[in-house]
Amino acid sequence: MALAVEFAVASPGSCPVAQASERAGERVSGVSRASIRGDESITEEFRLPADAAGESSVDGVEGLESVATTGSETLYRFERDPVNDCVCEIIEQVVGPATDVRAEDGTLVVTAHVEDLDAVRAVVERLREPFDGVGVRRLTNLEADDRDDDPLDDDGLTDRQREVVQTAYDMGYFEYPKGANAGEVADALDISRSTFAEHLAAATGKLFGAVLAVDSGDAVTRTARARP
Repeated sequence: MALAVEFAVASPGSCPVAQASERAGERVSGVSRASIRGDESITEEFRLPADAAGESSVDGVEGLESVATTGSETLYRFERDPVNDCVCEIIEQVVGPATDVRAEDGTLVVTAHVEDLDAVRAVVERLREPFDGVGVRRLTNLEADDRDDDPLDDDGLTDRQREVVQTAYDMGYFEYPKGANAGEVADALDISRSTFAEHLAAATGKLFGAVLAVDSGDAVTRTARARP
């Protein structure tokens, strides 16, 4: 099995990428990283819209340097040591290279490819040692179209629960920002908002248990490619 997983950390410590996204009020994506110099430091770069990324908007982010402004964007750079209190570093130690790094309102989201659900659990458990607000925002089975024995489909959902989750997913309910709110999804399903909430709670509880074996109170969202 091959899985693409988005690990989200709401409180990633002193991560400059997350801090910059929170202070500037902008989503930071396309982070360029892992440029190792002779002193073994790692250089990372990212861009923010120039009109929202003046020095005042990211003032106080330690080690962050404005490199250049081109067009409507400002390029920022910082250096860090390859230490264990870095979210990306921990993920890469457990499962290998991060394929995407971004931040939204102070939450760091790192995408990585893993082999199985045990690897997902291992990353979450390791991240929870130093950080708070750790969860999985999206989990996609990259081989779902090619295999009939996909274990992610064995989630114990009823047909109605699966319909509710699939409709919510298709309408963007699990996205940030949301593509649809609970009332809009309930209307599309022709059910009350309270009935939608009941079905969704039951379904997500089963999914949480199947994927991460965590308590229902943990803030973890799991979305996967589902078959009709």
